[in-house]
Amino acid sequence: MSDSDGTGLSASLEAAWGLRERPGKGPRPGLSLERIVDAAVGLAAAEGLGAVSMGRVAKELGASTMSLYRYVGAKDELYVLMLDRAIGAPPPPPAPGTGWREALGAWAWQQRDALRRNLWALRVPVSGPPITPNSVAWWERGMVALDGTGLDEGAKISVILLVSGYVRSEAGLMADLDAAIRATGGTPQQVMSRHARTLRRLADPDRYPAVARMLASGVMDEPDDPDFEFTFGLDRVLDGIQVLVDRVTPG
Repeated sequence: MSDSDGTGLSASLEAAWGLRERPGKGPRPGLSLERIVDAAVGLAAAEGLGAVSMGRVAKELGASTMSLYRYVGAKDELYVLMLDRAIGAPPPPPAPGTGWREALGAWAWQQRDALRRNLWALRVPVSGPPITPNSVAWWERGMVALDGTGLDEGAKISVILLVSGYVRSEAGLMADLDAAIRATGGTPQQVMSRHARTLRRLADPDRYPAVARMLASGVMDEPDDPDFEFTFGLDRVLDGIQVLVDRVTPG
């Protein structure tokens, strides 16, 4: 379904970029790429990504499965369009004069917030570099945050991959932990306290001295800040990037 002009994109992705007309009158009046993507996003939000299939989306729209293929060539294409719709465009850039660290940190927080609003999006397989309008806009915003650092374009791409990889990994881990905690019927602090009590019974100080010292400190019994781990990790990632920037900056 790629275009002969050489974009290499499917018809549905070219339509997302405005490079081709949306299909006109179809076998079912009112059916459109937008409605298909919206229905798929609604299914994923309500039941998880596993609930999304061409047949199930067609059923939600009261259409035949084959009619969807006039708009979307395959489920993998639909996933990409769903992700683009759900994550949306990035927020406005920081004010002029904002330092690279603050700008890139804000970009990471904004990306994390978008993923946490759409946890199913973390289950979409990464099939390649950014290719949809919103994903390229996010990429652009991250690259612009690094203007003035002295990093070359290759280093900027590596920094963006590093930070976005951290954001995606942390958001996925927290989503899995949140789901496990909800399944127990307790709060995060209750779960951590139970875990600490269990470890105290199991972790022999002679065999696990470091774990025993950590447990004795009471850190696992302290009130939990849900953003602490993300803040801590992002700051360390930015510290490492700072070392790189300092290495290439004159003086």
